[in-house]
Amino acid sequence: MKTITTLMILLLPALASAQNFQNMSEADMQNMMQQAQKMQACMAEIDQSEMKKFEQRANQMQAKVDALCASGKRDKAREEGIAFAREISSNESMKKMQTCSKMMAGAMPGMPTTPQEAADMADNRHICDQ
Repeated sequence: MKTITTLMILLLPALASAQNFQNMSEADMQNMMQQAQKMQACMAEIDQSEMKKFEQRANQMQAKVDALCASGKRDKAREEGIAFAREISSNESMKKMQTCSKMMAGAMPGMPTTPQEAADMADNRHICDQ
């Protein structure tokens, strides 16, 4: 689950502004919980050793991007982030994770379910400004 959180933080920065959950009805909350359980069952089928490798890679990438941003190399940081997103998009385990995350799309309108959707939502933001 830590892997999911790490990747979501890295790839889906638009989540913070995507939805206001304070206005959800109890039925909406129940639906979201059911969808989350389905997603969790789907995620259990993903090779956890592979996900652990991606977690480590994501942590390394986050540190690299943070260092580039801190040193004023914003363009290089953005290039590194884009390259990492492409790497993730081409990996079979990550494709499965995307499939699993799509299960939440109906329960959480506005939540991006693919790296491309996240990139589209974050187009006006720079990776250093996340």
